[in-house]
Amino acid sequence: MKKQENGKIGEQDVGKELTLYGWVNKRRDMGGVIFVDLRDRSGICQVVFNRAFLKSDFRLAESLKNEYCISVTGKIILRDPEQMNPNIPTGTVELMVDHLEILSECDILPFNVYEDQKLNEEVALKYRYLDLRKERLQKNILLRHQVITAAREFLNQNGFIEIETPILCKSTPEGARDYLVPSRINKGSFYALPQSPQIFKQLLMVSGFEKYYQIAKCFRDEDLRSDRQPEFTQIDLEMSFADEEDVWNITENMMKYIVKKTKNITLKDFPRMSYFEAMDRYGSDKPDTRFEMELEDLTEILKDTKMNVFRNVIEQGGIIKCLVVRGNADKYSRTDVEHLTDFVRIYGAKGLAWLKYESDDFTGVIAKNLEDEKLALMKAKLNISNNDLVLIVADTPQIVYASLGALRLKIAKYLDLIPKDTLNFLWIYDFPFFEYSETEKRWKAEHNPFTAVKNWDTLKDPEKCISRSYDLVLNGYELASGGVRNHSKKHLQEVFDALSISKEEAEARFGFLLDAFSYGPPPHAGIAPGVERLVMILANTEDIKDVVAFPKTQSASDLMSASPSEVSDSQLKELGIKVVKEE
Repeated sequence: MKKQENGKIGEQDVGKELTLYGWVNKRRDMGGVIFVDLRDRSGICQVVFNRAFLKSDFRLAESLKNEYCISVTGKIILRDPEQMNPNIPTGTVELMVDHLEILSECDILPFNVYEDQKLNEEVALKYRYLDLRKERLQKNILLRHQVITAAREFLNQNGFIEIETPILCKSTPEGARDYLVPSRINKGSFYALPQSPQIFKQLLMVSGFEKYYQIAKCFRDEDLRSDRQPEFTQIDLEMSFADEEDVWNITENMMKYIVKKTKNITLKDFPRMSYFEAMDRYGSDKPDTRFEMELEDLTEILKDTKMNVFRNVIEQGGIIKCLVVRGNADKYSRTDVEHLTDFVRIYGAKGLAWLKYESDDFTGVIAKNLEDEKLALMKAKLNISNNDLVLIVADTPQIVYASLGALRLKIAKYLDLIPKDTLNFLWIYDFPFFEYSETEKRWKAEHNPFTAVKNWDTLKDPEKCISRSYDLVLNGYELASGGVRNHSKKHLQEVFDALSISKEEAEARFGFLLDAFSYGPPPHAGIAPGVERLVMILANTEDIKDVVAFPKTQSASDLMSASPSEVSDSQLKELGIKVVKEE
């Protein structure tokens, strides 16, 4: 059995006879001496094959190629002072080999695993088992292990019980699409893979476990992006006899514990911000607070302007907000601003008005049409200086927030305004309970119908109804979402009525939970931080695939195992399923 970690061999081991195992990371043939960097999970140790000592084994050493898997036995010695490598932990020692065994050979590699070069994604994912040999990815997967270990340590120390919930469960469509699993025994019926353990963890509160957690596997059939995978993991937790403050405190302390354990960083207390303040200041309910450039309001200043493009928006109930790009107006030509205009149109904006302040004066198209007193008021309110660029959107609040919120991030990335290696946690609370679906022409629950309402008197006024839900945001990513649950069956029925969910539909979708709420459910609340997003940020990468051992592509495919794939007719017949192919 392998007993030594190559990356931890040091001067304390000089004189010891050791056997090391691993892969040939690099090989350098100097004639009568061959140097090999022998790599295992822990790192690299240099091993030396000397013709004078090895004889037949030296001929074997000459046959070594990159990624051969070998074992070597010999004595640890100090390197020649001129050959020491201060860049690696084992750089002062080496193993002088007196026996070599080739455990397995390696064919020609599709890419070099000891180089962290950018690969074509199809090649990297097809040979993911080779890509995972890279030091960077191994560190990411190890970090993921450390994060989950620290979470378990913390929750165990704080009285939480780890309980597994079913993977095959009932489909309760809400949010993303379910992954469905056909039943062989009950033909025509389907299980669903859980989007989250939401209902089960609430049932565990009814059961009296009081503090539950689970490193939960979740599945959502939705369009993918760089921070999303079809299967993902949550640190799912729920607490009885608890409110927002209890959940915030336990989650915040858990995050502090995880970050201290994995990065040796001591975090300050997390600031808190209401949903409405976040939207007003940043145009986003998951603002990246590592840099400034907040949205500024111009509605009051421009409400009686003669410029119809602004005045008409305000008269129709819209708002006008802007971003001030300080000290960087010279970085944006007229063509560049036109590109920004095209960008905000993606979010529904009809256009992007702009002003530059140069040589103590405003320039730009609207500078010629806007009244001097309005320009003076804007200069004072926005604290404008030379070489500042003002970007303005006038529209409905939803469009203004969405377009300027996205534009703020785009500009910050382009101008490199976002600090690296900074962790900005932020609590967002007081979300709207309802959101209006333009496609379905009805009000839907912003989070889920089981979240409690802050003031039950507002339930019949969807635009004013506030949810007792909350999000934990980290560096502009939604890291966790949770809420105080609605444990009253009477209030649940009121919510279903407000959402136009009939008693029959509610019974079909959530019947077993409603039944459970007839038997003395405790008040409870919970949250579910996402493991992949947390590890992704701690690993300082923007691609979630970097922290998942075997990820899927943008089209939800596994190129390595070639899944999803077709199945045989006999399998389909056994399930009572017939595949109809689109023409």
